[in-house]
Amino acid sequence: MKTYLFVNPASGTHSAGRLQHSLERLRAHTIIPEVFQVRTPAEINICCARINEEHDPHLIIVAGGDGTINAVVNSLNPATATMALLPFGTSNVLAAEIGITSLDDALERIVAGKTSSLSVGVIELDHCSHRFLLMAGIGLDGAVVRDVWPWGKKMLRQGAYALSALKSAIAWDSTLFEISTQESGATCHTAIICNASRYGGNFILSPDSSPFSPGLAAICITENKRRTYLSCALDLFRGKAETSMNMVRMHSSSFEVQGRQPIQVDGDFIGYGPARISELADFAKIIV
Repeated sequence: MKTYLFVNPASGTHSAGRLQHSLERLRAHTIIPEVFQVRTPAEINICCARINEEHDPHLIIVAGGDGTINAVVNSLNPATATMALLPFGTSNVLAAEIGITSLDDALERIVAGKTSSLSVGVIELDHCSHRFLLMAGIGLDGAVVRDVWPWGKKMLRQGAYALSALKSAIAWDSTLFEISTQESGATCHTAIICNASRYGGNFILSPDSSPFSPGLAAICITENKRRTYLSCALDLFRGKAETSMNMVRMHSSSFEVQGRQPIQVDGDFIGYGPARISELADFAKIIV
């Protein structure tokens, strides 16, 4: 199987030493990847366009964070690749979903080669669509990501989102929107569509959600009051989000969102609603 390694030098824990160590471990087991140094989604898309032209199975190893992985997923043709992760990012949420504990652990898993099916979410806006691995946030959650200062994200990392959340709390927008499935619906101020259990790092928001099993979950905050968000944050920090009385939960393979609310996927702002959200099952195999 031909192997490609995507490396993002701008990832949070990237270093030349970590990369060299990874390549040496892989080559010792006759895994000799072609290396792509990529920094932007546009660069990733160019590399993936070349890979998409091939007909033979291939292994794609992503040495980066969740943003780099998301860009690769948005550029690959479905059902054509086996993927693997090397946690070079700041938070590495997908790696945590797999259970990867360290770089060496990730390398051992690649050598072992055990795989599982990877499902992703798809969000369709008026003029474009985006795939997501972890979650999509609509409403206040989307606004917080939209308003993060680029320099702050680079310098403060997770702290930049906290500053943006504070800004949103001051300039409060109380607008509500509708989200629905074929069976039910809710009026929300924020909705998080979960394809994974974690949110905002390692906080467990939707324990039953997994990128390795079918189905999506919508976690909705229906009240547009600041004190409700404070209570939700406390529940999340205490590991009690699953039983929080301030969150309404819906499970489905697809959702409709009405209203022009800001939307983010996997930590990147992508635009405004309305939107349709669905799952793309068996997008790829992933080494676990």
